[in-house]
Amino acid sequence: MAASGPAHGGCALSIRIRVAALAVTGLLVAGCATAETPAGTTPGGGTSTDAKGPGAPGLPASLTGQRPDWKRCDAPQGGERPSAGWRCAGVRVPLDHTKPGGETLTIALIRKEARDKDRRIGSLLFNFGGPGASGVDYLPLAAQEYAALNNRYDLVSFDPRGVSRSSGVVCRDDKELAAAEAGTDVTPDTAAEEATYLADGAAFGAGCARRSGTVIPHTTTENTARDLDLIRHVLGDAKLNYLGISYGTELGGTYAHLFPTRVGRAVLDAVVDPTADATGHARNQAIGFQRALDNYLRSTGEAPARGNARIVRLLERLDREPLRVGDRKLTEGLALTGIAITLYSKDNWPLLTSALGKAESGDGSGLLRLADAYNDRDETGHYGTQSHSQRAISCADSSARPTAAQVKAVLPEFEKASPVFGAFLAWDTAGWCAEWPVKGLRADPEASAPGAAPILVVGTTGDPATPYEGAERMAKELGAGVGVLVSNEGEGHGAYGTSACVTRTVDAYFLDGKVPAYGTRCS
Repeated sequence: MAASGPAHGGCALSIRIRVAALAVTGLLVAGCATAETPAGTTPGGGTSTDAKGPGAPGLPASLTGQRPDWKRCDAPQGGERPSAGWRCAGVRVPLDHTKPGGETLTIALIRKEARDKDRRIGSLLFNFGGPGASGVDYLPLAAQEYAALNNRYDLVSFDPRGVSRSSGVVCRDDKELAAAEAGTDVTPDTAAEEATYLADGAAFGAGCARRSGTVIPHTTTENTARDLDLIRHVLGDAKLNYLGISYGTELGGTYAHLFPTRVGRAVLDAVVDPTADATGHARNQAIGFQRALDNYLRSTGEAPARGNARIVRLLERLDREPLRVGDRKLTEGLALTGIAITLYSKDNWPLLTSALGKAESGDGSGLLRLADAYNDRDETGHYGTQSHSQRAISCADSSARPTAAQVKAVLPEFEKASPVFGAFLAWDTAGWCAEWPVKGLRADPEASAPGAAPILVVGTTGDPATPYEGAERMAKELGAGVGVLVSNEGEGHGAYGTSACVTRTVDAYFLDGKVPAYGTRCS
């Protein structure tokens, strides 16, 4: 689930950090480089097996000859400045990769250099998902998880095009976001509610066109993959070493498809199903979130059927009459969001127990605070723009534009898959890209990568946002000898840093080149 919809899969790191912050603050009780790039790896040009598809002409020397000017990083809005070990820079990329000599935009980078200079392997690039997550903000917050890799790799992340510092998409102001949040029923039951819901989706797209119309036609994952190849080049790496989480797995698969011979050591964790279209993604998430919720209910000793019925009664009550929380209201949609965020990590299940208990007693503050964490809303009422970037990227990627009639046709199937999340996720397919001002690229992403080096594909059996089956399909789609499936028996969105077995396996691969057997299982 995204902040206002499910496209692609949630942002693993941002959600983990935000919920951890809630718990810590007590708001609720009781995630070998060479100096020069060898011939044949100049970005853009490629061969018959690399840089397939539109937008493949070579880039001008003004772009390929860049060298990042690393400087002390600024503080993110509302956050602390990264420590002195971090440096930030920008790399110019074509706004339109089919016109490589035309207008450019700047991609923001952050880097922490490898500690062991003598044994340095190269750069390791990260994408933390969303789509729409700021790698510049999140990598320093998560760096301790990657300390072993930082011994021999420069840790590098970036804000993809259309995100935050990289010409970030903005579609609405805080007042408009708050009004839509309070006044839009995410599971419309009447013709009037349906009309309001669809009109809100169209208005969101119109706002994106009005405020970010130059950027939104070019926010596709394919364009970001081409940016990634240029970043690889200007960093001086012959191959791309990469760790992608959640949506970052889709970006990694797209890169491997476009540039198979330029893949170095790559890991995809919490994997987006590359065979699913927009409705397929929503269906996958209905299954995944319901599976995670059932596992949570079992952990409390409550039978899933009984627990689901109890939660559905609460949601129906909120749909009829939201709970007043100060000058705000806990709506059905915000309650669903608050429930969903806790399912991203088993560590946060106690927060769900507390928040649900309060809501059932008439206090919606717990679920509302969780929803605010998911929606990146601070205590002053200011919202972050990750959900704007997420929608722009998702709608630029996907050619699907489901109608209300199509939603109603699949609604029974979705409600059967998830009595709690099904209706919301089904309707979201119509609201997400309704009347979007830019045509989408294709029905589903392309990830076949014959000739690429082995890529580890890590799936967690209890993952709510990117269900385990997506990892199986990604490994198959990458191709024999390329996709190497690693299965993690557990809960939560993303396994590296939470599963000791997965962490050991991934570290051995990145640091020593040890490729695990296909189907390796961790628990």
